[in-house]
Amino acid sequence: MQNMAISATITFSNQQTAAIAEIAPGANLPDVLGQWGLVTGRPVLVVVGGASKLSESDYRQVEQLFHDALAPIAQKYQASVVDGGTDAGVMRLMGHARQSISGTFPLVGVSPIGLSLLPDQSLASPDAASLEPHHSHFLLVPGSNWGDESAWLADVGTHLAAGAPSVTVLINGGEVTWEDARQSIRAERLIIAIAGSGRTADLIAAGLRGDPTDDRAKELIASGLVQAADLTTGAIALASTIEAIFKP
Repeated sequence: MQNMAISATITFSNQQTAAIAEIAPGANLPDVLGQWGLVTGRPVLVVVGGASKLSESDYRQVEQLFHDALAPIAQKYQASVVDGGTDAGVMRLMGHARQSISGTFPLVGVSPIGLSLLPDQSLASPDAASLEPHHSHFLLVPGSNWGDESAWLADVGTHLAAGAPSVTVLINGGEVTWEDARQSIRAERLIIAIAGSGRTADLIAAGLRGDPTDDRAKELIASGLVQAADLTTGAIALASTIEAIFKP
């Protein structure tokens, strides 16, 4: 695709189709999103993090959060879900959960153009990743490093919410997740860190408990926009927390 903000359609090997747009630097984000005809002013769920270094049992618990909490809540409220869009970690889990419930809610992946592999495409970068085939929309943003998409991801959530409630769920996660979290705070969006999911999420949860933690976690917590939910309490508790935020 050219460097323009015009939506096209891509088809994956599983015959799923998705709308895709590449946004040029300086392009107007609301105009790009408006081309898709997505309804704004509905709740928005932003999902960030990863799924690395989890035990098999913890991975299954995380997977259950997507299948039994995040996807059903998004479907109930027809909330837009925004994530990184690639076929890995929490983005893959979100896509599969949407597919498993035959979800119709918008699932928008935001990924840097220089690292995003379209179907039947190859890129020279060893860090490139394929797009997840159960998303409904993809926005390819300027950049060739992971993390270049973080500010865009937060802004997409803000524009789609258009004043409606929104929340970021942070699961596990590595270095890029810290920037994703900072951008959510910049957007004045509440973050729910899933304690027990590992890495970044656990460091944030530790800080909320008053335990020793990373200075980056302390900075996020100081915003007053961070809370934790425990992985072991399960999907019902997380769904109830998010529903309380989404209810008018």
